Amino acid sequence: MSPIENYGDFFAHLNADFDDEVFHTVFAPDAYFRDPFQEVHTADAIIKIFRHMYRTLDNPKFEILESIGDEKKGFIRWSFVYGQERFEGVSHVRFDDKGRVVSHIDYWDAASNVYEKIPILGFILNRIKKHLKG
Repeated sequence: MSPIENYGDFFAHLNADFDDEVFHTVFAPDAYFRDPFQEVHTADAIIKIFRHMYRTLDNPKFEILESIGDEKKGFIRWSFVYGQERFEGVSHVRFDDKGRVVSHIDYWDAASNVYEKIPILGFILNRIKKHLKG
C-alpha cells in the first residue's frame, strides 16, 4: 500500500484504545496538524487531540471514502461519525522519507457541522446564511 492508503487505514481502524506508540510510528516527532479548531506541531500534541476527541464525543470514527497520492503527499476524503452526527471533509497529508506524516491539514465546514448546532449561535449563523442567499 502507498503511504496515503496506509494512513487512511490507520484512521479507519483508530479507536479509543489506541496505543500512543502507534502514533509515534505514524507521525514524525515534529509533525504539524491543523483543523478548524486547533494547530499543533508535535506528535505528542496530536495524540492529546485524539485522546480528547474520544473522551468527549459519542463513539467517534472515521470512514475513508477516497484517497489519492504518492510517496510524498496525498489527499484523503473522509466521513466523520459520532453519535447521530456525520460530516465529510478532506485531509491534505505530507510524508517524510520514512513514510511518517509530517503535515496533516484538515478541511471541513466547522460552521454547518459544529457552530450551527449550538442553539443561539446556530440561529445567528442561519440568519446570516439566509441573508446572504438573498
